[in-house]
Amino acid sequence: MQAFFETIQKIIESSGFARIAAEPLYLVMIVVACVLLYLAIVREFEPLLLLPIAFGMLLANLPGSGIIHMEYFLAPAGADPSAYPMFSEILHKGGLADMLYLGVKLGIYPPLIFLGIGTMTDFGPLISNPKSLLLGAAAQLGIFTTYLGARWLGFTGPEASAIGIIGGADGPTAIFVTSKLAPHLLGSIAVAAYSYMALVPVIQPPIMKVLTTKKERQVVMKQLRTVSKTEKIIFPIMCTIIISLILPDSAILIGMLMLGNLMKESGVVDRINKTAGNELMNIITIFLGLSVGCTTSANTFLTQQTVFIVFLGLIAFCFGTAGGVLLGKLMCFLTHGQVNPLIGSAGVSAVPMAARVSQKVGQKENPQNFLLMHAMGPNVAGVIGSAVAAGILINLFS
Repeated sequence: MQAFFETIQKIIESSGFARIAAEPLYLVMIVVACVLLYLAIVREFEPLLLLPIAFGMLLANLPGSGIIHMEYFLAPAGADPSAYPMFSEILHKGGLADMLYLGVKLGIYPPLIFLGIGTMTDFGPLISNPKSLLLGAAAQLGIFTTYLGARWLGFTGPEASAIGIIGGADGPTAIFVTSKLAPHLLGSIAVAAYSYMALVPVIQPPIMKVLTTKKERQVVMKQLRTVSKTEKIIFPIMCTIIISLILPDSAILIGMLMLGNLMKESGVVDRINKTAGNELMNIITIFLGLSVGCTTSANTFLTQQTVFIVFLGLIAFCFGTAGGVLLGKLMCFLTHGQVNPLIGSAGVSAVPMAARVSQKVGQKENPQNFLLMHAMGPNVAGVIGSAVAAGILINLFS
């Protein structure tokens, strides 16, 4: 009988319930994961990535699950990261999440996501109105201003770069930069980036209205010219060559984005175009979301750094939106009212949600206003801009 009670006692002591009682922060993270699951399922905030991230967070914070071993990926303090034998540890002792996280650590998943995005992107509005590229560039203001703010708060250069990239409103880019420069912040930055991307319809309209007048919001823009198939085929090729020669560190992101777009526009590889935009994109999304979510354990996520990251991410997003709108106002002035500044807010690369917000706000002021296609120009320019910004930051701090 005594042996029976001892066995029961050992089971209780080794259970997750006992560990939660000893470390209540796990319970806090489980609640956070459930809140994110609610936002993904009920409110449909970026569910394709927020749901697997939230469930990965849930798994990582069930005490004793051992779902991922981050010690295999982060070199000990003072050690040479290049000499740290993570692959040997992972292959001999790692599990599913460890194997999946290799795709993040080695920078594989984000470029493949860009490949899929390219197959679904129409660069026609940008080609038709090249000035849109300037609006996409202006919206990257949030990245660099937030970098300065993060440095002021005591973050290192690589850490500040990874935090600043949240302002590009591009989740895969944020994950790519963070995995290269500050992998220990990956969970916090990924959750912040995708949360703010999901909140585009909430965050952007107040900023757009504060920075523009009613008259500016009512501006009706001329219909865009039709872009030829030849132009659409040449654009991704030339874009890849020019940007990659200027910023080699952006080559993988820009290259995959443009390869996907070239497959779409050429019309000669329909089968692999559909695979890249559907099956491959869906598989990588599951792997990326789950493995990133598994990095958000209570020990590393519930820190003062995370609070700063969430705050700075919001600042980055607001400054990015403001930068695009303010340049749009300048264009409106210089063209004597031919550019509606609302399309500048779409310069953040939350495609196509940011463009839809521009359309919605503009049509609310003037029911005859149709800004969606005009806003898609800055929107896809923002995707390019965030990849370029990522290349600059990696070049400076890697």
